Amino acid sequence: MKISGKTALVLGAAKGIGKEIGLALAAAGARVVLTYYDWPEAASRMQDEFSSLGFDHTAVKVDLRDPAQIDKLFEKIRTQYGGLDILINNIERGGMPVVHGPYTPEQWDLEMETTLKAKWFIFNQALPLLKKAGEGVAITFSSISGIVGRSGPAGLIFNDGYSAANRAISSFTETWARQGAPEVRVNELMLGFFETRHAEKTRGWPLLSKEEQDAILNHTLLKRSGKISEIIKAVFFLIEDATFMTGSTLRIDGGFPLGGESIPAMPDGVL
Repeated sequence: MKISGKTALVLGAAKGIGKEIGLALAAAGARVVLTYYDWPEAASRMQDEFSSLGFDHTAVKVDLRDPAQIDKLFEKIRTQYGGLDILINNIERGGMPVVHGPYTPEQWDLEMETTLKAKWFIFNQALPLLKKAGEGVAITFSSISGIVGRSGPAGLIFNDGYSAANRAISSFTETWARQGAPEVRVNELMLGFFETRHAEKTRGWPLLSKEEQDAILNHTLLKRSGKISEIIKAVFFLIEDATFMTGSTLRIDGGFPLGGESIPAMPDGVL
């Protein structure tokens, strides 16, 4: 798929990964619909930046936990743009134990409604439009917490509910790929520790000790956190180049799930 001239919906676009993906898609010639809810100052700066660059965009404040507000969002997309070609399903609530502490019923509900249920409601509203486009692409974001859980050096960043929600997303990916075929390709982008997601530029990272931070980075085979530019390259690959790829999970995590174990030298044997 060529991005230029297409309409893309980017969730969680007030700042960080969502905003930068929106900017990259707009710079490539897409019309972008950008959702935000929290972070009012960041959302205002985001809108000013898109306007100053002259990009064709619409920013919509919407609580994606509320199906009625999602209905209104898609009505706006249909009215203003007539359809949808690309869905960037980037919405979550990262429940860091180091930030949020012990679980409460409210925290459970907030994480499941945001990280899991909101993605489901969004995709099912987007699917008819993506199918109608004839060459639709949906990318759902998830986290390696679905693999590693609350264990090892990641245990202060990934809690139980966040990890469980992200494991469930992979089941959605396979179901949605079946539903979307053959008109829509649906793939999952599973992220490890990135600067603005789980690592240096998040509010949880400074709450870790230097030793805890080093433990996370040392457990990552590439010994660093990821950069947003690396996510954008993966997004563009899934949209433009991965034309025979659907129902798959692309992990970009620096090798974190493989870390912590060394490979011993081959023994001499007894023969």
